[in-house]
Amino acid sequence: MSHPFDPGYVTEPFLNLCADYPGAEIYSSDQFRSEWGPIFHRGRLDGSARVLVIGQDPAQHEAVIRRVLVGEAGRRVQGLLRKLGITRSYVFINAYLYSVYGSVKAKTRKNPSLIDYRNRWLNALLVEGNVEAVLALGQAADEAWRFWKETPAGQSVQIAYARVTHPTQPESASRGDKDKLAAATKKLLQNWNKALQAVSPSVNPPDVPTPLTLYGETWAEGDRVAIPEFDFPAGLPAWMHEHDGWARRVGSGDLAKRRNITITITKGVVT
Repeated sequence: MSHPFDPGYVTEPFLNLCADYPGAEIYSSDQFRSEWGPIFHRGRLDGSARVLVIGQDPAQHEAVIRRVLVGEAGRRVQGLLRKLGITRSYVFINAYLYSVYGSVKAKTRKNPSLIDYRNRWLNALLVEGNVEAVLALGQAADEAWRFWKETPAGQSVQIAYARVTHPTQPESASRGDKDKLAAATKKLLQNWNKALQAVSPSVNPPDVPTPLTLYGETWAEGDRVAIPEFDFPAGLPAWMHEHDGWARRVGSGDLAKRRNITITITKGVVT
C-alpha cells in the first residue's frame, strides 16, 4: 500500500526559514513553551497553494507531529476548505512558532524580529504566488495579517481575506455549559458562512467543483474532515492522524505539565 507524505522543507526559501528562526531570545519561556521547538507549517510549499490559513499557535499534538493544525481545529478548518472546493491546494502557518503559555505581552507581539521572521513566510507564500484567498483564525492571526499588510510587500498584494472565529472557540468560551456551547457554535458558523461568501468568488477554479453550501446552526455530518495523509511526515502511524486525544500535557503543576506530553495509543490499535 502506498503512503503519500509531506517531504518537508526541501526548497528555498523554506530551507533557510527553517534553519534560521527565532528562539527563546524572542519567544521567552514566560509566554511560550519554547522548549518543544518551533512548528512551521502544514500543506503545500511547492507554489500550488490557493488558500492560506493563518492559525494561532501549536498545541501538544502539533509538538509531536511537527505540523500545524492537526487536531480537532484542523479537521474543522479542513471542512471549511472543502466547502470552497479546496482539497489539496492550501497551506497553513501560525502567528506564533511556539505554543502560547498564558498570554503574549504586547511588547512581544510587536517585537520586530518576531514580526520580520513571520513576514518572511508570508512573503514567500503570497508575493508572486498563486494564493487567491487568506483565512485568519482569530485575533492573533488577524494581527499577523495586519502587520504584514503594512509592509511594502503586503501593500503590493491584493487578495481576498477574511478573519474567522477560531474553530475551537465555542468549547473554550462555554467551559462545559451545553447551552453556551450551542449558542457559541451557532455564532461561529454564522461567522464562517460570511467568510465563505466573501472569499469563495476568488477561489476559481477550485480543486473540486463544489456548489457553495453554507453551514447550519450546529456541526453536521461532513463538516469535520480528516486531514489527508499527504500532509504528514513520512512514516507517521495512522492512529495519530485518525483520532484525537492521544497526546496530553500531564503533571501535578504547571512546570510538570510543561515538561511532559503523554502519548497513549488509541483503543483498538493494540489488541
